Amino acid sequence: MSTTQSERLRELLEPLVSSQGLDLEEIEVDSVGRKRVLRVVVDSDEGADLDAIADVSRALSAKLDETDAMGQGEYTLEVGTPGAERELGEHRHYVRATGRLVRFQLADGGEVVARILAVDDEGVDVEVPGVKGRRPTTRRLAFADVAKARVQVEFNRKSNADSADSADSADSAHDADNTDSSGAGRVEDTDGVEDTEDMKEEEEA
Repeated sequence: MSTTQSERLRELLEPLVSSQGLDLEEIEVDSVGRKRVLRVVVDSDEGADLDAIADVSRALSAKLDETDAMGQGEYTLEVGTPGAERELGEHRHYVRATGRLVRFQLADGGEVVARILAVDDEGVDVEVPGVKGRRPTTRRLAFADVAKARVQVEFNRKSNADSADSADSADSAHDADNTDSSGAGRVEDTDGVEDTEDMKEEEEA
């Protein structure tokens, strides 16, 4: 997708996403043969459930139908939340990742894997896990010293916050599944739930 198209789509869709109480995180258009997919990633401090995603998906689809932002031809609109291994680029991303394990690539070429403890305007306070029985250590990382940061998926976190970590795992799965799809000129059923009346008729038969 060209920068011009990306900017045009962001200018068109961001106000609608904001009106739903969400942040527009990413816009991407992929082409596979003659098929095009417009992927929109949204999020908020409280996250975005399936109902919120469905609402914003309908609003975006209606707006796109009113314009020629996607040009001629059929396309599919996919609206979802960031994946489990989300990249952190904005201040709000770091705040939302508080308590999560993050891999930091530093501007000097170094790398740190640590858990975010607190976030302020200048940087983050993190806890670096101990190795070989050593205790964890705390460290301060300024945003200016961070070249890239990405949340890490944890499978076997051992701490007093096991229950919270289980919730994190559930949230990760929820993030990956929170996607609503719709297409220009067609309707796609993506909920995977069979029609209740059809099931009743089959049982009676």
